[in-house]
Order: sequence, then structure tokens, then C-alpha cells
Amino acid sequence: MSGTGQGFSRRDMLRFTGLAGVAAAFSSTLAACGGPASTNATGGKTDSITAVIGYGNNQTWDPLQTASAFSMAAMLHCYESLVEGDPITREPYAGLAKALPQDVDGTSLKFDIRDGAKWHDGQPVTADDVVFTYTRALDPKENVLVRTFLAGWLKEVKKTGDTSVEFVLEKPFPYALQRLQTVKIVPKHVFDGKWQDAVSGKVVGSGPYKVVEQAPLSHTRFEKFNEYNGPRPAVYKSMLWNSIVEASPRVAKISGAAPAAQIAENIPAANADQLQKDGRTVEFADGGNNLWLMFNTAHAPFDNKLVRQALHHAINKQKMIEVGLKGKGTAGTSFINPKMAASQPAANDFAYNPDKARQLLQQAGVSNLKITLSTTNTTLVADCVNVIKEGWDAIGVATTLDTQDTKALFSKLDSGFDFQVVATTQNAEQFGNDPDLLIRYYYAGSGVAPKYAKWTGADAQALLGLLDKATAQADEAQRKPIIKQALDMIADQAVVYPMVFTQNGTAWDPKSISGVRAQGYPGINLNQAKPVV
Repeated sequence: MSGTGQGFSRRDMLRFTGLAGVAAAFSSTLAACGGPASTNATGGKTDSITAVIGYGNNQTWDPLQTASAFSMAAMLHCYESLVEGDPITREPYAGLAKALPQDVDGTSLKFDIRDGAKWHDGQPVTADDVVFTYTRALDPKENVLVRTFLAGWLKEVKKTGDTSVEFVLEKPFPYALQRLQTVKIVPKHVFDGKWQDAVSGKVVGSGPYKVVEQAPLSHTRFEKFNEYNGPRPAVYKSMLWNSIVEASPRVAKISGAAPAAQIAENIPAANADQLQKDGRTVEFADGGNNLWLMFNTAHAPFDNKLVRQALHHAINKQKMIEVGLKGKGTAGTSFINPKMAASQPAANDFAYNPDKARQLLQQAGVSNLKITLSTTNTTLVADCVNVIKEGWDAIGVATTLDTQDTKALFSKLDSGFDFQVVATTQNAEQFGNDPDLLIRYYYAGSGVAPKYAKWTGADAQALLGLLDKATAQADEAQRKPIIKQALDMIADQAVVYPMVFTQNGTAWDPKSISGVRAQGYPGINLNQAKPVV
């Protein structure tokens, strides 16, 4: 099937990503006068920074496979793609490549590696490393995560010189420079036959920072890579990122008159006012983080789209935003966040309408429906699922909540758990922001729709066909109406569909740091940060 990836492990994708929207925080450098390595860093505020991340650093660090919020944020500082992108807009710029290709409209892209580029172990970066990386990325037997973003348009990568390569495309692809940003180049001499080392936390890249210490579920330590000669050199001599998952101690690091933290991302909306009173800058960004429903289409009556539509219409999204998100969210009137440029309104916006919900159930011939709603136990989900239960109970659908941690739920799903409906969160935007990627992440290959919702029939094939048709158009104006058809179809089927999109909050101490921006997906990017002297 053209344009789709094949079965990389969704257990990896869903367990390793920042699925649940849990908050993350970055702490400042602490005094170096005692204390364990996980809490103290040396140097002043202009040469070091300590980060407190709200995600575990104990998941895979394989650059081609990870969706871990911690690992992905860290890797943006340690590894390079040939093409990098602005962390907010994804506007391409030359990363490990010497320059962007002149012609991006054909079936060949040619790159030269940046002169003098080196790996963290001092070895030169070569074309063999690029070919090695992409050979694995495209291998259907390996089925790594990033293959989802390459299959169907990228045929092969060939060495054309010691430091030059050619990308051979199956067809012209309008998002090629954006998609290459998802593939971090790795050293062949380090990882050939030793990918388990990467999984376990070994990091050898060509980026501005190198990892010098890994302590799972505790901290990761970085140092400036002095031989880096790329476009965005290290700002700090050292960085220490601690892993603190619980919200209260994270927020405490950025609070008070003399905060321990310099910057914190994914700030709960309930803490924003107090942080601003403490002198912090707090900004919220719209992005891909969403709370969605997934229906098991192999389990009646959820194989009937009218039932799926009815259950969406029974949910008061505005109440969910007010109560669960404290006002920091947007109703899911399209599969893509309406606040994002890639979005278009769907024909069915699933407005709150209990009467229509009852009518649709009646039309489907369904009565006395009882549902077990399986959910994850993060704060964001917990604050919202009661609104779902309230809405379903009100239309006569008896609802039981089955709450568990994210890893436990998806381990059950991987084992063939015959669920009815799942509610949890996810964010594809950490990989990119074009509409094709944002849809394929969920609906292509082993995305949650085909793998867990069992949606693989003619309608599923038609959706992927629309995506292929859209990307065959060089002109965005011609792609847009085809993408609109896809978005309308996803809303009509409502197999995996967002109820609300959440905003990601970032807070920082303007007396300590500048040059950072709130972003609509997990993590922060410190490659352009500026310490305030």
C-alpha cells in the first residue's frame, strides 16, 4: 500500500512518548556546595543550567525509534538531522548538511555533509553514516518508528562521495525537507549491530551537546561539545536534566521569590497566576496535544459509526475545557487543532447536542448501552473523564471508568485486550506539523486506528488513498481541498478522534534566561537560549 509505514512497535510509540500530557519542568543550576549529582551542578548561571523534566529518562534513546518526550527533547541538543527545522514553525535550515538542496521538486535530493563535522567521540561524520542510518530507517524488517514518515515516497539513500549522498524518491514529495527533520543521523562505527546500546541510553551524536552521564529515573548530564561547528553551538558549558514526574515538586522548582528553576514547560494552567505573581513569564502554546476517544470497531456496537458519532455529541467539550483544562484548550472541531495552520474545519464539528446523540443511537438501533471507558490516570485525563461519564450517563448510556497508568493500559492493548472505548492523550506534533504527518501518525501503518481500533477496511484504505493523492500535488492550493476531504472523512468515521486540544504552558525566569519560546508539544529547546547576565 502506497504511503504507509509498517508495524513498528506501538508499545514503543505509545509508552515512550509524552502521551499523557504530564507536565515537565526545568530547574536552574543549584549551588555546587554539596548534594548528590542529581540535584547540584557546577558553575554560574551563564555557563550551566539544570533541567527538571516531567517525563522519565528510562525509555529508549534509540533516535530512530523513540517517541519519549525526555529522549526526543534531549536528542535535539545531541544529534543532528541533515535538515533541521525551527522548533515552532519547522521552517527548514541546513543542519548536518552543508546547505539545503537547490531543487526540491523532483525525485532526487543531493546533500553534502558540513565540512569538519565530527561525532562526539572525535571521528568524522561520513556519507557511510548517513546511508547506514537511512538503510535502517527504511528497512521494513526493522520497522522503526520514523519509517512511518518515509515509506511511500523515499526509495533509497545512496553514497555519491565520502561526504555526499543522494536521496532517491519514489515520487516528488512536498514535505520532504520537513520529514528529513525526523531522522537523526547516527555513527555507523558506534551502533552497527549494537542498537541495544542506544536503547539503553548511549548517545553519540554530532550536535552541540554530548551526554556524559545517564542515571535512569534520576538524571541525564550534558556537556558542551567543543568540536561542534554547526549553525547553533552550545549555549551552556553543562546541562543537568533531572526527571521529576509529579506536578507539585516540578512547579515548586520555578516558584517563589528566588526560584531554583530557570524554566519549566507544560505548566498546569492552575499554577499560571501564582507563577506570574512570582515574577515568572508564563506563555501557553496551541499544538497537537489532544484528549481523544478510540473505539474498538471489532466490538459491536462500536463498529457502527452512528454510535461513535452519538457518543461524541453527548460530550460537553466547553465544560471539559473549563473544568478539566482551566480554560487552556480548544474544542476538537477538526482532527487537527483548529489553532494550527494545517487544520481545516470538519463538516461534522461534534457540537454538544444530547438530543442528536439520542437520535443517532435510536437510528443505530442501540438501547440500554453500557460502556466501560478505559482511561489513563494522568492529571489531565482524570480532570476530564468525569465530564465524559456525565454526558454519557445523561443520554442513558451507563458508563464505568476503568483507570490505570499509561504503560499498563497499552500493555493490555498490545496483549489483545478486548476494550470498548479508550480515552487518553497523544501529541504527534513533536515529529512535525504538516497535515499528512499529523494524520498518518494515528491512521497509517501500525497507528492506533489500525492496530487497536481494528479499523483496516475499505474506508481506511480510502483515507490513506486521499493522503497519497494530496501529497502527489506540488501546489498547496491543490492539496488543501483533498486534505479537507480526509478531515471530513475522519470526523464522519470518528474511530480515533479528539474531544479537546490542550495548550502547553511554559514558564521561565526572565531574570535568568531569554531567547526561549513556548511550544505546543512536550519538551523545550535551549539551542537558542540566552543566559541573562
